[in-house]
Amino acid sequence: MKPRPVSNPPNPWDTTAVEYLEEIPPAKLEVLEDHSREVLGRNDSPDVGFSWSVNPYRGCLHACAYCYARPYHEYLGFGAGTDFETKLVVKPRAAELLREAFERRSWKGESVAFSGITDCYQPLEASLRLTRACLEVCAEYRNPVGIITKGLLIERDLDVLQTLAEHARLSVCITLPFHDEHVARAMEPYVASPRRRLLTIERLAAAGIDVGVAVAPIIPGLNDEDMVRVLTAAREAGATRAFSTLLRLPGPVQAVFEQRLRDKLPLRAERVLHRIRETRGGELNDSRFKVRMRGEGLYADTLHQLFATTARRLGLKTTMSLDSGDKESPFRRPMKSGTQLSFF
Repeated sequence: MKPRPVSNPPNPWDTTAVEYLEEIPPAKLEVLEDHSREVLGRNDSPDVGFSWSVNPYRGCLHACAYCYARPYHEYLGFGAGTDFETKLVVKPRAAELLREAFERRSWKGESVAFSGITDCYQPLEASLRLTRACLEVCAEYRNPVGIITKGLLIERDLDVLQTLAEHARLSVCITLPFHDEHVARAMEPYVASPRRRLLTIERLAAAGIDVGVAVAPIIPGLNDEDMVRVLTAAREAGATRAFSTLLRLPGPVQAVFEQRLRDKLPLRAERVLHRIRETRGGELNDSRFKVRMRGEGLYADTLHQLFATTARRLGLKTTMSLDSGDKESPFRRPMKSGTQLSFF
């Protein structure tokens, strides 16, 4: 990661603010530990396709300008800009806490989503292996899993994924909002190229993994023109499912997104911001449930119709749900034999 100046929107939860009168220092990577007593997060939003999630990491090295998770970093006393991208918080006991949760009699084997907030396969995972350890626990208990990621590191864990697919239930979605590599690099500077992510879809499909593509977020005026090409390429690579969401810009994400857009794609900035407002009642964001993920108006409706028509033509199922619905969960606690656990 190239050094760059510290840049954060004002944090509304801070009682003090730092103003640099001379040269702004570079943002440096810091890894901090989170010793929370719980690792499962409960989701009650009607817009999201899962009820439970595990997030081994907070903050994300991928540095996507549009990431809706940036405001969560402010609750930790950090900024939503470069702090989100460089002050990363990890949960070293994530797998241990997940096993404890699965041992509780109240746990019924519901699906668990990985990357409900920040990417579970971001670069730190290469050395810390927290996501893999959690997936191994899910495999031990045959607990259904859903994964959404941009990270190529998921290919490393094919063995665990195949075990989950065979003995539990597994759903994987690769996030691929762009087809144009120049635009992708501007908006998601530290993510693998679209072409390389298509290869990940191909490798997962070849390994027998049920894999989909998340064309998300759709940014009006920027990547809506890529939608058909992304869906077509993903289908050719082996994807069987697809979903999309409209760009969300909650709180400080507006400032981060607009600054990146004007810095990296200045000739397109005004058109993009105008198109976003067309789908948000004249504003850049709308936080209402049932609306925040879809938008409103003729332009938003046209985007949804194009997505649905293209997916149907390609034979792609369209759902973002990671929950198992009415299906009986394959979850079961391993039988203990002395101090050894028998998994399968």
